[in-house]
Amino acid sequence: MASRPCLYAFLLLLAFQSTMIKVNTVSLPPPECRPEVASTKEKFEFLLNLLIFKIELFLRSSIGRGINDISPGLVQGPIPIGAAVANLDKATRKIIEEFGLASIGHLRVIINTSLLNAPIPMPLLDISPQTYNTFVTMILNGTKKSNPSYNPYANTNSFLFAAVFASSFLKQYYAGIMPSIIGKDERELLSGIALYEAGVFGALQAELNARVNLTVPPFNFTVGNLTNLSAQLANRLAGCGVKDEGLIVPLQLGAENRTSSNIVPGNANSLAYARSAREILRIVFTTGNATRSGGIFPRGLNGALKHLSSQHPLQQISF
Repeated sequence: MASRPCLYAFLLLLAFQSTMIKVNTVSLPPPECRPEVASTKEKFEFLLNLLIFKIELFLRSSIGRGINDISPGLVQGPIPIGAAVANLDKATRKIIEEFGLASIGHLRVIINTSLLNAPIPMPLLDISPQTYNTFVTMILNGTKKSNPSYNPYANTNSFLFAAVFASSFLKQYYAGIMPSIIGKDERELLSGIALYEAGVFGALQAELNARVNLTVPPFNFTVGNLTNLSAQLANRLAGCGVKDEGLIVPLQLGAENRTSSNIVPGNANSLAYARSAREILRIVFTTGNATRSGGIFPRGLNGALKHLSSQHPLQQISF
């Protein structure tokens, strides 16, 4: 018969092993929702596509000029399809211009820090009203072109929705790649840009929230309705749970379950949502498939991550 000290030691060992098993058991996301295996340089290359999209949209809509008009030699590629000067109120026009100009600085420092060579190739962008109208049609669960059609350049309310759309992807991708960036300079760079972009997103959301009960011409639904519906569509396309939220949410999704206002979306602990490159592609392509380009990037993106593995594709989404 084992002695009592030996029995105690055996029971302690079992308890220790049980505790370690619980500690080491981590619930992994499904394969299609896991971050891509990529180098720091490859992640910056992918990031530049999203940054260029935001800059071109913001500058061409506010002052009718693009990246090469402001800082020649940084990028090289086709002029975006369908870009237009938006019908914005004076205050919003200045805000959008400022944020667009600031992002040129981000573009320049990323190129210098990540050892990428200028001019950076630009992806073909389609920022025409037709592309955005396709997204809104999907929001409304339509199968044909919506009537009347959505034009982001028509008025301030409509454009702010498109501006938040562009800013949110950058913020989410920064949050997604930050833990895996290698290199002190690279991490400091990304942290600085991510903090600025979070401020941009918050400012734009605040502008939208000030208009939450106003309609989005020519539709009869409000700004708040549109943000809620677009968040639902983004989550469906990405396929990895709730990571986009509208300006108005049920109490169980609000901060500490005590508010229905939602100017800055966050998880149960009000932490920023993160998305992988594959998730973002499913949304911006409007196809629910990271390997089938379309939408804002009709020819796909530039860089090593432009053709992400289809080993774990989502089931094709139909609307």
